[in-house]
Amino acid sequence: MGPYVAGVLVPLVVTILLQNRRRRKKRGFPVDVGGEPGYAIRNRRFNAPVETAWEGITTLAELFEYSCKKYYHKKLLGTRKLLSREMEISADGRSFEKLHLGDYEWLSYGQTFEIVCNVSSGLAQLGHRREERVAIFADTCEEWLIALQSCFRRNVTVVTIYASLGEEALCYSLNQTEVTTVICGQKELKKLVDISGQLDTVKRVICMDNEIPSSAIVAAGSNWELKTFSEVETLGRENPGVMMTHRNVLATASAVLKIVPGLGSKDVYLAYLPLAHILEIAAETIVPGIGGSIGYGSPLTLTDTSNKIKKGTKGDASMLRPTVMAAVPAILDRVRDGVRKKVDAAGGLSKKLFDLAYSRTLSAINGNRLGAWGLERHFWNLLVFKKVQAILGGRIRFILSGGAPLSGDTQRFINICLGAPIGQGYGLTETCAGGTFSDYDDTSVGRVGPPLPCSYIKLIDWAEGGYLTSDSPMPRGEIVIGGPNVTVGYFKNEEKTKEVYKVDKRGMSWFYTGDVGKFHADGCLEIIDRKKDIVKLQHGEYVSLGKVEAVLIVSPCVDNIILHADPFHSYCVAIVVVAQAAVEDWARKNGISFGDFPELCQKEETIKEVYASLVKAAKAACLEKFEIPAKIKLLAEAWTPESGLVTAALKLKRDVIKKAFSDELAQLYSS
Repeated sequence: MGPYVAGVLVPLVVTILLQNRRRRKKRGFPVDVGGEPGYAIRNRRFNAPVETAWEGITTLAELFEYSCKKYYHKKLLGTRKLLSREMEISADGRSFEKLHLGDYEWLSYGQTFEIVCNVSSGLAQLGHRREERVAIFADTCEEWLIALQSCFRRNVTVVTIYASLGEEALCYSLNQTEVTTVICGQKELKKLVDISGQLDTVKRVICMDNEIPSSAIVAAGSNWELKTFSEVETLGRENPGVMMTHRNVLATASAVLKIVPGLGSKDVYLAYLPLAHILEIAAETIVPGIGGSIGYGSPLTLTDTSNKIKKGTKGDASMLRPTVMAAVPAILDRVRDGVRKKVDAAGGLSKKLFDLAYSRTLSAINGNRLGAWGLERHFWNLLVFKKVQAILGGRIRFILSGGAPLSGDTQRFINICLGAPIGQGYGLTETCAGGTFSDYDDTSVGRVGPPLPCSYIKLIDWAEGGYLTSDSPMPRGEIVIGGPNVTVGYFKNEEKTKEVYKVDKRGMSWFYTGDVGKFHADGCLEIIDRKKDIVKLQHGEYVSLGKVEAVLIVSPCVDNIILHADPFHSYCVAIVVVAQAAVEDWARKNGISFGDFPELCQKEETIKEVYASLVKAAKAACLEKFEIPAKIKLLAEAWTPESGLVTAALKLKRDVIKKAFSDELAQLYSS
């Protein structure tokens, strides 16, 4: 055999053997568990649920103190300095705030721990008792994490509240949980002032900003004690704090640490998701535990082209250059759409090179032996994808996606262009974000991986929906999660707790998720439906709203979408938030005149174009005809957490949207 022939055949044979080995790899194993009969899976590497990855550590307060002592001089929390704020007026007359941000300024582990201890003691000095509850009501920032850890040290129960919450919901949340102390930002303080007379139990408010509006001072005089964060820190400096237990979050954090390779003190994490969300709390528990660094940002300042970034100013990712980050699908969809827009606008040779590099890499990922492997893939990364990777700083090596289903198209696109794996996870607040997590080396899409080492995943029959564990070729059913990460229930809602939480004879806690899944042969879970989102049409067909929405949002014309199905009709309708840049570009290229964007969205040509893009996406995903909306309504205004139509994690508030657009939905069915 000549050297040239050997040079070709040997790598080819090795590749085939490795591919065959990868196909046979088991990622989860069946297990005998208690509780309701079903089909249960555990993580392949652990015989029992993992509760802690740190020897001798059983509380989150212990973990934080251990990390701060071990990595005392290392950077932990970073925040960008605000240089200036400016208002810019767009062509349609709307005004937007733009921020000019400077470098990251860092607190070391030692400095952070000292502040945590001081704030913890300051809470006691203010009169906050252990049995009382603290609400943290603010955007994600370093003070948020410091406040959380300060409460943990005093064994204080924390109520997390999204900063985007409206007055009515905010008032209900604070009164229902009987909060006595609220820690908030200046923006959120204004909301508290407006409802101050309706708060039954709040005694004290701590503002993270040192500048307090005069209106808040007046309101505090008659309603509650008002302090700044720095005042509380100063107050508690002379009095040491105490410990608390948080087994659930520690179990999830430990499990993730066990399965993501290489996490360590060199990692830099970009924090921009709301810390009121358990996914972000879990992430920011792990990073100090490994000696990593956390740089704070915002979804509106994430990249160089983000809405609030002043032109010429770098986005958070470019400045921080993180190595790991968490993301919700909506954020990754925007990154994908932004890259595609730039590639299409460039056209010519640049677009041809990008398309070639993408198709060659995709071919390799799909298992084609003639795709881009080895040196060729490295070549495409340097020549084409390096510019894309720079969008998120150029050093990303792992992304965790959670909070909602991630489309296969987006997962593939981000994986190829960023050159880093996306770990798609599945979990809920009730399971402390723990459930399943895709393995680092799993290149498949549409699945959420095997059980985390802290969890058992069980499917139980849902006969009404037609999902059974005896189904072939894959067991199907409602997803039930068990393990030390499963929480104890709902506050002041025993009826709902009994409905969805069960403890079996072996003492294992199980949470009934209401989601429907199926197990692949290798032990990985795929989410296929949700019991509450399934609607039966007039002629008996079942439509899964979330599944269809995840398919249709891939359309480049769509910024957001909600599908609506009525049991008294034989078809679906949809309300579509239009992707402004893409549709305006289409209009200009096709000579369609318009005064402003809302006017363009009402034009018949635009409706036809957007509808055609939805049909194309639906057919590519092999949707049934009855799943494709028969009629659509276009909206020009984006749905944001501030509008109250989506959550802080950008999930649809289905009931709120249906109520807000009830007239439009009725018109779609009557026209």
